[in-house]
This record gives sequence, C-alpha cells and structure tokens, in this order.
Amino acid sequence: MFHSVSAFIGLRYAKSSKGNHFIAFINAFSAIGIALGLMSLITVLSVMNGFEGDLKDRILGIAPHVVVDTQGASDEIISSLAQLPGVVATSDFIESEGVIQSARSLEGVMIQGVEPEITAQHSIIANNMLVGEISDLTSGSYGIVVGRALASRIGLRVGQQTRIISAQGSVFGPFGQMPSQRLFTVVGVFDVGSELDAKVILMNINDSAKLMRNKVSRIAQTRLFLHDPFEYKTVVDSVSQLGLASDDWRTRQGPLFDAVKMEKNMMSLMLLLIIAVAAFNIVSALVMVVTEKKGDIAILLTQGLSRRRIMQVFLFNGLYNGIKGTLFGALGGLLLVSQLNNLLRLFNVPIMAATGGEGLPIIMHWQQIAMLILFSLLLCFAASIYPAYRAVKVDPASALKYE
Repeated sequence: MFHSVSAFIGLRYAKSSKGNHFIAFINAFSAIGIALGLMSLITVLSVMNGFEGDLKDRILGIAPHVVVDTQGASDEIISSLAQLPGVVATSDFIESEGVIQSARSLEGVMIQGVEPEITAQHSIIANNMLVGEISDLTSGSYGIVVGRALASRIGLRVGQQTRIISAQGSVFGPFGQMPSQRLFTVVGVFDVGSELDAKVILMNINDSAKLMRNKVSRIAQTRLFLHDPFEYKTVVDSVSQLGLASDDWRTRQGPLFDAVKMEKNMMSLMLLLIIAVAAFNIVSALVMVVTEKKGDIAILLTQGLSRRRIMQVFLFNGLYNGIKGTLFGALGGLLLVSQLNNLLRLFNVPIMAATGGEGLPIIMHWQQIAMLILFSLLLCFAASIYPAYRAVKVDPASALKYE
C-alpha cells in the first residue's frame, strides 16, 4: 500500500497492461536498452580495469616506481624518504645501459644493480621466478637474473656464463676507448609476462658497481617502492620539497598507460551513449502517456490534486522504467562479469589466447559501478522531466470540453 498518491498513480500507469500497446512496447524497449547498455558498460570497464591492473603489475613490477638522486644528500634526508606517505620501502639502486653477449648473439639490455633482500620482498620478479631466486645474487659471485624472453632469444640457460659489456666505466687503452666488461653466470630466470622480460637483467648492486669500475657510494641512487605506483605524483612532490631530483615511471611507460586510459574512456563514452539513447526513449513514451491521460489529469486537477503532485505522477512513471532497466542491467552485468571467462572457455573464443590462456583479467571497482548506476538513474530522471512538465500544463477545461 502506497502512502504517496503520486507514487501510487504513477506506478499504476507504468505497470498497466491495458490501453495503448505501442506505449507499452516503447516502455519495455527503453528498459531493455538501459539494461543492455549498463550491462555492457559494467562488463567492458571491468575487463579494461583488469588489463590496466595487469599492465600495472607486470610492467611497473619491474620498472622502478621512483628513483631519487641522493648523491651528496645527508643520511638523515635519505632515511626520511622511507617515511614519505605511499612509500613502502627504499633501497640503493644502480641502473645503466649495456650489452649482453652469448654464443648466439648480442642484445642491448638495461642493467639493474639491486639489493637482493629488499628486491625479493617488494618486486614482482621474486614471485615469478622460473629457476633460481633473487637471493642467489650474492655480492662477488657475479651472477645475473634474466627474463625468459631474453634467455630464449640469445640462448642462455642457468649455470651458463655470458659476457656483460657496460658503456659506463670504459677505459682508454692502446687500442682506444675500451668498454668495461666481465663474465657473469646466469643464476636465475624469471617470467613476468611483460615486454621488459627481454630488456632487463638484475645483478647484485656491488657487482654492478665493479662492472662500471666505481664504488656503490659514488654512483648509487635511491629506489622507492610505492604502495600504488599510480599515486607517484604525491611522492615526487614530497621528494622535490626535500630538494632532491627524481625520475619516475611516467617518463618511460607513461604513453602506454595514457593510451590504455584513453581507450577505456572512449569505450565508456560510447556505451554511455547507448544508455542515454535508451533513457530518452522514456521521453517519447511518457509524452504519449500524457496525451492519452489528459482526461485523467484534468479529473485529478478538478478533484484537488496539486500540479506538483501531477508532475510527481509522471516522474514516478518514468523512473519506474529507469529503475527496472538499471536493476536488471546491474545484476546482469555483475553476473556476466563473474562468468565471463567460463563463457569464453565454453564457446572456445580465442581472445583468451592473448593472456596466455589464463583468462581475461577482471577487476570490479564497486565505487565505479555505483557511479554508473547513479548516472543511469539520473538520465532516466532527466528524461522524465519534460513529459511531466507537459502534464502540469494540461488545462482541465480544454481537456474535458468534449467529455
């Protein structure tokens, strides 16, 4: 039993199966359109969130989040970096370009000199080791950890020695400038599944300094491991306030993540337009309802129902279809997202091959879904305003003139 007369009449009009069947068809069509649009939007955004999160883990798990130039800084300032909001750990870090040589070929690589203990705790590489451990990178052993893609490309295996050539630390000899080089032993292979697997090699920071003919204290920088790499801006600003220069992942990987974000935004816009088109079908349906119910509106006005209540009648009428479509769309979207990989596997859709057969990465942000539901309801409310305003303008004398 409804306590509001406006809600009672509005819902009676919305659920009435008698009268104009064309109006009922448009009402059903608009509700179905809203449901399909919202279901598609929830599904697509969840998959895009998953891909973005997968890239974030795989690429930013290898690339340093923030590297601070702490040369000449006091120990107090360096230790304060670990206390910055969003920073979970710090370590000494040396990064340089070099060449790795095997019996098969040469490849340009990025050499990362790391502290094995800290890297093993905070790098995704430690959780994706195929052979060996990061802790095997002991100082003085001249061991390296390489990606599976690089090892396959140049023919490396664990226990094999390979030559690392570094442009830094080169010396002049009888034959001119000679780059620094040394034999290293492959002690581990990792497979994160990113493009950096074929470009990055890890070695102990002390061995890296010796390769470049220098001391760790003179060339090492400070690497910051962040809780959320996307929140790097706050950390970089805090580092700048300490008077230190820094470099972050945006300088290298920013364009890739910008492209993913733009693609997600454009997909969201296109699917939001589907919801908007379906929502504004409510306008045509309600206008026809108002035209059909002019006699009822006039009778209600003559019996003392205020024009504000009349407007509420048709707002409830329009919102009923919007709420119905949004409810089914949200439930359908959540159900589809939860079973998406099972459906792809059932119908043998090859899209899963792009992720190594592990299934599509899916991340549902509940706040994002709540915003989509709210936006859908607001569109339905906006679409109901004009027909409800038309109902308010009905003149009882004109409407009942020929009754």
